[in-house]
Amino acid sequence: MKLLVTRKSELLEYLYNELDMPKKRIKQYLTHGAIYVNNNKVTKYNYPLLPGMNIIIDTDNKNKKTLPFDILFEDENIIVVNKPSGLLTIATSKEKEKTLYHIVREYLISKDKNARIFIVHRLDKDTSGIVVLAKNEKIKNKLQENWNDYVLLREYVAVVHGKMPKEEDKIVQKLKETKTNLVYISKDNEGKEAITNYKVIKENNNYSLLKITIETGRKNQIRVALASLKNPIVGDKKYSNIKDNINRLYLHANRLKIYYPVIKKEILFETATPNEFKKIMN
Repeated sequence: MKLLVTRKSELLEYLYNELDMPKKRIKQYLTHGAIYVNNNKVTKYNYPLLPGMNIIIDTDNKNKKTLPFDILFEDENIIVVNKPSGLLTIATSKEKEKTLYHIVREYLISKDKNARIFIVHRLDKDTSGIVVLAKNEKIKNKLQENWNDYVLLREYVAVVHGKMPKEEDKIVQKLKETKTNLVYISKDNEGKEAITNYKVIKENNNYSLLKITIETGRKNQIRVALASLKNPIVGDKKYSNIKDNINRLYLHANRLKIYYPVIKKEILFETATPNEFKKIMN
């Protein structure tokens, strides 16, 4: 369905007045990413329209689900997404449906009822960034069994409280975990080795923006490492005593480079630094 805009208006109001269609259905088209203005997908009800603009409504798309976050890469074997902060990767005893796994699964099933999905690796609920999921068990097993060999780069950006003791450093620690899932630094030199590297990108009077690479994939290792330097990550309610009234953890997995065995080549996935990180540093 195509429309030529003839007057200045907001998108939802214009469509409601121009089409013989219930407002609820128009909202569904917007929610599911089925409306394009000048070939750009638009989901905002109040998107401003000007005379001469073209509107296309993809009526075949209204029943297809869309993801509420970016797909960075997808082929017949894997899908790589940009997980938002606050979203569990997989289900727990307390949460079954509001997970990355469930959302991606529903999205794929909306396109293919026989679709399957498998978690290859995970991020903390509070950490945002790149996550790889497999579409079949064979590639899932291949990636998981060789993950430490296939992963060539794991890079994060973080905003921490205060100024760092050094411009860059390597933090080597032995980590253990309590029965309440709190990770801590072992004093008896037992536990799992965690290696965290950081470099200061930018700093101001209150915060430092860091580039972080990890050589091990231990639970909460970045959060524990930075908290141990008295520079906890902004928004970290688990490992910081600083009450900053911020509703997300300022830790984002922004670059992941892996060897992809399907194409027998290295592949780099990247995302932008979240806007919140930039704002707090300005």
